[in-house]
Amino acid sequence: MSDQSAITTTSYKSVYSSIQSFESAQRIAASLADSALVPNQYRGQAGLPNCIVAIEIANRMGMSPFQVMQNLNVIHGRPSWSSQFIIGLIQGCNRFEGFTYNETADSCQCVAVLKTTGEQVSSPKITLDMAKKEGWTKNTKWQTMPQTMLRYRAASAFGRFHIPDLILGIQSVEENEVIDAEVAVVPEPAESKLDQVNELLAPKTEPQHVPTPPPTVEMEADDFF
Repeated sequence: MSDQSAITTTSYKSVYSSIQSFESAQRIAASLADSALVPNQYRGQAGLPNCIVAIEIANRMGMSPFQVMQNLNVIHGRPSWSSQFIIGLIQGCNRFEGFTYNETADSCQCVAVLKTTGEQVSSPKITLDMAKKEGWTKNTKWQTMPQTMLRYRAASAFGRFHIPDLILGIQSVEENEVIDAEVAVVPEPAESKLDQVNELLAPKTEPQHVPTPPPTVEMEADDFF
């Protein structure tokens, strides 16, 4: 990555590599968590662990932790890069030239030329029809700004294929926004819940019949003599 594309840190050592590194990261994280300039998920005591993770990612990428925090969101519990950030990585990593978008009214594809080989590389072609079939259009921005969303999707796909080492396998916000939990709905049986409870409480065996004892015969005292 070029000097113009990121503010580099002084060390690339993992914060989890030693107790000393972790303690140093905690001190840095505490100062960041106290800042009003970082996003909400990094603020205060609750955001301290997120700050430490952001520092770890920043060290791996050779970037400022603050820069990572401004562009790393949590969507459905998953870390997610903003698409603008991925575009910035592509344009600033100094690996490509002529990065551009081949666009139509309903499609977009990112293309660029590798500096090392002169080979033209591209992203998959993203279309509105694809977006509808994949369920991406659940996001209302596809209705109001479809061309921008096509660009974001094409750029995210380009980054995933051609700079996976820079994005660290982390998906974009737009990719993670449409992930829905698939829940199998089992129809309720006809019997009511009260019937089910009664069935559970019912005795497991048939009650045993207890014979009625014969009537007691009272005897007079003279009967013993």
